[in-house]
Amino acid sequence: MAEIDQRSGEAPSATVGSAFHTSIAGRIRNYFLTGLVVAGPLAVTAWLIWSIVTWVDNLVRPLIPPVYRPETYLPWPIPGTGMVLAIIVLTLLGFLTANLVGRTLVGWGEDMLNRMPIVRPVYKTMKQIFETLFSKTGSSFRQVALVEFPAPGMWSLVFLSQPPSGELVEKLPPGEHVSAFMPCTPNPTTGFFFYVLRKDLVVLDISVENAMTLLISAGMVQPDGEAQKKLATLAATARVAQSVRKTEAAEG
Repeated sequence: MAEIDQRSGEAPSATVGSAFHTSIAGRIRNYFLTGLVVAGPLAVTAWLIWSIVTWVDNLVRPLIPPVYRPETYLPWPIPGTGMVLAIIVLTLLGFLTANLVGRTLVGWGEDMLNRMPIVRPVYKTMKQIFETLFSKTGSSFRQVALVEFPAPGMWSLVFLSQPPSGELVEKLPPGEHVSAFMPCTPNPTTGFFFYVLRKDLVVLDISVENAMTLLISAGMVQPDGEAQKKLATLAATARVAQSVRKTEAAEG
């Protein structure tokens, strides 16, 4: 007859069996979570790529005559044909626009759009956004900084773009201002845009991609080791700057 453990009131074999089953369950759970971490990002990435390709195909395919569609001669459609055609057309459009005739035609088209009261502001805004995003020499969102917001002692990430110009410079208070965009978490497509004095910013030596990952994950995914060291150093700099401002305010 098995002896009873005086502390637990159970037989030693029962205790060992329970621990064994707990260990097996824990390993299975860890294996499942590991598989989920590996497969999850791949599945989401594949789904996003497939969604984009399908969306472009659905836009472009109706513009292709049926005689030129691969699915006309094959028993199944080939995904990505619309995407390939769109890339080819845009490349040819850029090639034609680069010469004198193409620039002339584009200039005529822009003059026509600039005469339309409702279309003109929309077109000019979209053109400026695309030129800023895809320009090789543009400075939009090339720097990341910290700004003291929404309260003293609390710091938020902002993306810096071009400084203000024209009438804005005359209306803003004295000092060098810079355009800043503060994305919301976890949706960085919305946020706040404002002008802030450059001296009130702490510029970070990290990439826009690392900062965007930090924002989207709400701090759960931290930058790599080198970026972490830079953030720690700059955080200390921010604290020193905050102390200097408090001292200046007290003396003033």
